[in-house]
Amino acid sequence: MSDDSAQRVPLNRDRVLGCAVRLADRDGFDAVTMRALATELDVVPMALYKHVANKSDLVDGMIDVVVDSYPASSAQGWRRSVRSRILAARRVYQAHPWMRTAIESRDTPTPGALAYMDSLAAEFIDGGIAIDLTHHAMHVVGPRIWGFTAEVFTGSAAPPADLGPAAQAAAEAEFAKRYPAVTAIALDARARTGPAGCDDDFEFEFAVDLILEAVERLHDAGWESTSLRPPT
Repeated sequence: MSDDSAQRVPLNRDRVLGCAVRLADRDGFDAVTMRALATELDVVPMALYKHVANKSDLVDGMIDVVVDSYPASSAQGWRRSVRSRILAARRVYQAHPWMRTAIESRDTPTPGALAYMDSLAAEFIDGGIAIDLTHHAMHVVGPRIWGFTAEVFTGSAAPPADLGPAAQAAAEAEFAKRYPAVTAIALDARARTGPAGCDDDFEFEFAVDLILEAVERLHDAGWESTSLRPPT
């Protein structure tokens, strides 16, 4: 709850949204309710509705506050510039991990999100990439433009580590027998990066680089989407 000096600061949309972002950063996305936000601002809940129409409008505004903080790129060339901006979005996302839930809760992009998408697509187009290829590149890059990836399974596939030594060894041996390729990948990753196995930041950058290199190669080859469609 704010102190007496903060109470004298006029309530406005920017202050409401800023407080909501900080609340989500501290307590998580689900903690952001109109009542909790009113408590943080030391106002009655009804006072918030002069500045946000409803919870949906609040979430839209929170998304735009974060997206508007994405830094611009000073890199030269479309590929370096796009890469720089996506990795910058990744760093911002890591400070606001609730953004994934917020973005995935929206059916349509917010004004700020749409402006960011437009500016990123313009990086491709202004760099000489055809609109057709840019369209498909934006689909492939997908949620990475916001700084996260949409993994289907986020938990470990390995046997649980809370078994006794003998049971753990037997479970791991059985797992390796059933899933030899997955086991080989896991052991190799563990040898390279330690017990954690996968480095999420490395995997994120690897995927971005792979996508942008493919886009550049397709551009150089004069690729068009019509080449994928069967003749009528």
